[in-house]
Amino acid sequence: MTSESPSGPTIWTGLERKTNAKLKAAAWYVWYPYISDDNNNEVTALLCFLDDMERCFSVSGDSGGLTAPASPSPVSPVLTPTPPPRRARVRYPAMVDVGKWPLFTLLGAQEVSRIRQACVFGTSANEAIYITQDDEVFVFGLNCSNCLGTGDSQSTMVPKKLDFLRGKKVVSLSYGSGPHVLLATEGGELFAWGHNGYSQLGNGTTNQGVSPILVSTNLQNKKITQVACGSHHSLALTHDGEVFAWGYNNCGQVGSGATANQPTPRRVTNCLQGKVVMGIACGQTSSMAVLDNGEVFGWGYNGNGQLGVGNNGNQLTPCRLAALQGLCVLQIASGYAHSLALTDEGLLYAWGANTYGQLGTGNKSNQLSPVHIMAEKESRIVEIAACHSTHTSACKTQSGQVYMWGQCRGQSIVLPHLTHFSCTDDVFACFATPSVMWRLLSIEHDDFLTVAQSLRKEFDSPETADLKFSVDGKYIHVHKAVLKIRCEHFRSMFQSHWTEDMKEVIEIDQFSYPVYRSFLEFLYTDNVDLPPEDAIGLLDLATSYCENRLKRLCQHIIKRGITVENAFSLLSAAVRYDAEDLEEFCFKFCVNHLTEVTQTAAFWQIDGNMLKEFICRASRCGAFKN
Repeated sequence: MTSESPSGPTIWTGLERKTNAKLKAAAWYVWYPYISDDNNNEVTALLCFLDDMERCFSVSGDSGGLTAPASPSPVSPVLTPTPPPRRARVRYPAMVDVGKWPLFTLLGAQEVSRIRQACVFGTSANEAIYITQDDEVFVFGLNCSNCLGTGDSQSTMVPKKLDFLRGKKVVSLSYGSGPHVLLATEGGELFAWGHNGYSQLGNGTTNQGVSPILVSTNLQNKKITQVACGSHHSLALTHDGEVFAWGYNNCGQVGSGATANQPTPRRVTNCLQGKVVMGIACGQTSSMAVLDNGEVFGWGYNGNGQLGVGNNGNQLTPCRLAALQGLCVLQIASGYAHSLALTDEGLLYAWGANTYGQLGTGNKSNQLSPVHIMAEKESRIVEIAACHSTHTSACKTQSGQVYMWGQCRGQSIVLPHLTHFSCTDDVFACFATPSVMWRLLSIEHDDFLTVAQSLRKEFDSPETADLKFSVDGKYIHVHKAVLKIRCEHFRSMFQSHWTEDMKEVIEIDQFSYPVYRSFLEFLYTDNVDLPPEDAIGLLDLATSYCENRLKRLCQHIIKRGITVENAFSLLSAAVRYDAEDLEEFCFKFCVNHLTEVTQTAAFWQIDGNMLKEFICRASRCGAFKN
């Protein structure tokens, strides 16, 4: 067998509580991460916005403040509008950010927006399962060993629904190398499917599970709260803190005291008898558990020291990590053949295999006992990450910094490397091999609105707006603070004593309603959705307002929508607005389709001087050669 031993570990972490805050403090808490520290104008505009909000809203309840939810997923303050709203509020459910995993590029934006939980797994990160806001379960990918649970062995690029699991809220999910999948529901039920050559599905057979099956043997009246998979063995944690194990047991990873495979769930006892387990994790062929008092136990394969017991002998029953005595461990995570532990003081320990530097010790020597790493970092660590399918490690500090080390895109990073990521999940999406997920990605607060979602929701809202633009006899409702933050033109308008600053309605006559509305919506959403012909007008506006990013977006829209019929009109616009890159693109298109373009109405309506210039330029390119 290989000397290094894969599974998505299930972890346990404590929750921290935010205290009550005043209206401004709560609003600042939501906005602050998105405001650059070195831009005083943005901060000033934000404070103006908060003042406006304070006048428009009153805090509900008698506490005189707002109570923020449990971290790490803060939600927007709950505000009671005054007067009552005149239209229904649009609800934007939170969604999982799966954009960094290539497999999810197969899905459309609308389908992705429905995802609440997701997991990518498989030997090449080529299988995925996701759960929608409506608790519907979908799978797609290669379907190796029937791991998609669709009832057949066919791969699929189009997501298929697992109707058997519909409506069952998922609380924990893990996968093995076979692969096989374990899933625990909110009701405490345990389902399994996929590879079963070693009885890792726990149904007493070695037949592959082509569809999700309910695992019930020895689990009657037990509520499963967490699951974990090794390469071909399985763990389940009950509500009462009991651990059950089954499947492949060649190294004692089931913890039964022998090495015979275990066909159905069996409770892991011995040193765990009478103790309450709070978290479980699996390496490739090893198992680990952390107790409610912070003690850690390991069992199974130990050829690389991944059990941390001071030697490299396999353990057929749970063995306590004596080296961590006196420390209270909150979270454990297992890689292919290495382990990580996080204490309640934010200290990080690592042990086991170190071929790729996955311990972060600065060398590639295995460690048979836990070693304290990142001791020189001032910010305490709040999360650790590893996955039994990879040799990659990651962690996140209290200040939000994310570090990675180990095998990263084929490189061996022997010391924790500071990344620009905001979460440990991104490390595995971008650098792990394979780029699987180390945990079930999940959004806990479904009613949380990001800043982007909040701005999108309030665009053209008469309830909260403090300014209106009148274009072609139609109103567009906006917020001065947002315009000042997002656009230098409006910042000057509202801070330099322009006459417009005193108006409640500003008339716009130089641009059409679709163009100006699209511009304002861009300030709220960063997106533009216009046909190429209207994008010309928006390009004019972007040029007038010195909005270079918007100018580039307009050019992209025009390039994407160019046709024989509109090519010369678009070329004329590019020349008029000094868009050199767009001009070159349109010119080449016209030359490549010269016969068709010269027969369009747009060609014959062109200004004489420009026509001459086009003919001369086309001639130099050889457009008129026989």
